[in-house]
Amino acid sequence: MIYQRYSNPLTNLDTSLKRPVYFLDRLRRLVGLQFEQTLRALSIACMFAGCLVHFNANAQFRVDVSGIGLSQIPFSMATFKGEEASPQKPSAIIFADLERSGQFKGFSTNQPLDESSRPDVSAFRQKNVDALVTGSITKLADGRYDVRFRLWDIVKGQDLGGLSYAVVPADLRLVSHRISDYVYEKLIGDKGIFSTRIAYITKNTGKYHLWIADADGENAQAALSSPEPIISPSWSPSGQQLAYVSFESRKPVVYIHEVASGKRRVLANFKGSNSAPSWSPDGKTLAVTLSRDGGSQLFLIDAAGGEPRRLTSSSSIDTEPVFTPDGTAIYFVSDRGGMPQIYRIPAMGGPVQRVTFAGNYNISPAISSDGKWLAYISRISGQFKVSIQELSSDKVTQITPTIADERPSFAPNGKLIVYATQIQGKEALMTTSLDGRITARLAGQTGDIREPNWGPFNKLP
Repeated sequence: MIYQRYSNPLTNLDTSLKRPVYFLDRLRRLVGLQFEQTLRALSIACMFAGCLVHFNANAQFRVDVSGIGLSQIPFSMATFKGEEASPQKPSAIIFADLERSGQFKGFSTNQPLDESSRPDVSAFRQKNVDALVTGSITKLADGRYDVRFRLWDIVKGQDLGGLSYAVVPADLRLVSHRISDYVYEKLIGDKGIFSTRIAYITKNTGKYHLWIADADGENAQAALSSPEPIISPSWSPSGQQLAYVSFESRKPVVYIHEVASGKRRVLANFKGSNSAPSWSPDGKTLAVTLSRDGGSQLFLIDAAGGEPRRLTSSSSIDTEPVFTPDGTAIYFVSDRGGMPQIYRIPAMGGPVQRVTFAGNYNISPAISSDGKWLAYISRISGQFKVSIQELSSDKVTQITPTIADERPSFAPNGKLIVYATQIQGKEALMTTSLDGRITARLAGQTGDIREPNWGPFNKLP
């Protein structure tokens, strides 16, 4: 559940219904006039749901990187020996991963070098290359592929190690991303996020689709398709489940979806609207927004289901909860001060503290994994942009060049943010570094995409 970026939901209220006048027009575009009577019955909480419009299903992305950081590591990616006969090209995937992070500047070499070859270090030094990745891929008798690689520090002339994998063809992309993670961690010092996944939503020919894609946007798989809207996907800490909101019952209902099996179950289907699910760090509890008792308030509910426990009690709209990484507090959006701002409350309940003060419209909070940064959407001179606030100093910076941003989500290493926006009139996904210097566009080839949520670190076997 999110506040809309297109209009101020707290002005021009129809006081008899306690809902924004613009809302019905927004929902007509979303689900059609035939549902108007049903939608009129929804509570305030539903009004601020992140409703989807003008989507086209698309399972592929195009990646363009623009801007540079303070420094980039020049590296060379050798063509893996034997990959010309492989259904996937690991060297190309690894090259794109590292460049998209913004931390690396890539230089290709057409010379195949496998993991056992010692490179001509002096030749690469002359090309101002600092690191080199070599490897091979071989098809085994049982149909699997043996993938091997090695990382070289060209400056020091040192072997930085390597690994080997024997995988089925369907896992070749995943293995390539894991190699990228290895290289990133060795050279940067932080965990790589290339083998993680992103959930997002599209609409095409009257159907809504919940997609799960690799972090580079490729290999998208449809987890759910529905003729009714799907919104607010939220990954569990284990990466094995997704919570989301579906309107298939002609009202917002929270579901939990098992990623591996596709099985799902209802988590919250109480009177009124049920929305904005957010997992606790231990995966045992979810914060949700319910209107079962009137108004729109925050509740905690066991991940197995059961009776929810009310967390906030006010006459205001309280929504979009998100746990801190240590699970001790929850950030959320409320209009209790007259306009939507971000607040903080202890996870067990207690006094509410206002967090955002820059500007009069701040929504959609997201917290970095180290708890140091708060990302959110700010309305600035009629434009909606991703802002980032350093929580220790309260310093706020607008970091995006786009002007119609929504729903930021941190990568699990806290180094990048994915968000939805509009580019040339079409919905798109972008990633940005925390300083805004490095941006990458993940754009649908033929359609629009929205509602991104970045999953946790891949749990390696």
